[in-house]
Amino acid sequence: MGRNFLGEFEQIVLLAMARARDEAYAVSIYDEILRTIGRSVSIPAVYVTLSRLEKKGFVRSWMGEPSPTRGGRAKRYFKLAGKGREALEQSRVVLDQLWDGLKLETK
Repeated sequence: MGRNFLGEFEQIVLLAMARARDEAYAVSIYDEILRTIGRSVSIPAVYVTLSRLEKKGFVRSWMGEPSPTRGGRAKRYFKLAGKGREALEQSRVVLDQLWDGLKLETK
């Protein structure tokens, strides 16, 4: 099995999306990132990352129903695909292996 290495922000977006479950759309993913790790990110960065992850086959998306509260526009929802779940699991294993037994020196 080939390794699908993820960048830090890709991992953050995928994990926030997984935490949001069925309500995963760009703004809810952004909110989850802000709420859980306190990291301020831009909404466009979330959209670009989601698009890249979909091209890699790590997420799937679909359009929801148009909403009057959104001026008749629909939300694009995202779900973690099997390949994305595997990539997250591989990332966790790699990081755990690198951290195992490591003690950082303080100066």
